[in-house]
Amino acid sequence: MLIALAVAVFGMLAMLVVDHGPWSHPNVQTAEVANYKTTGAAARAAGANVTPTAPKTDLEPTAPGPKPAQPANPATP
Repeated sequence: MLIALAVAVFGMLAMLVVDHGPWSHPNVQTAEVANYKTTGAAARAAGANVTPTAPKTDLEPTAPGPKPAQPANPATP
């Protein structure tokens, strides 16, 4: 039992050192330091074709098929 306890304590300490060590912090670059300021600029530099999505209309047609069932206890506002 003492060996199992020692292995468990060693494992917890090892996880704490690995997860919270000085090497595990993310290196965030500012926009001035980064190679590309926007995702679109990085995509175009990689050769991707960036096109905007079509805008969604306010009124959409009703979906075919049966309507979804109402909840048993609707939430009252």
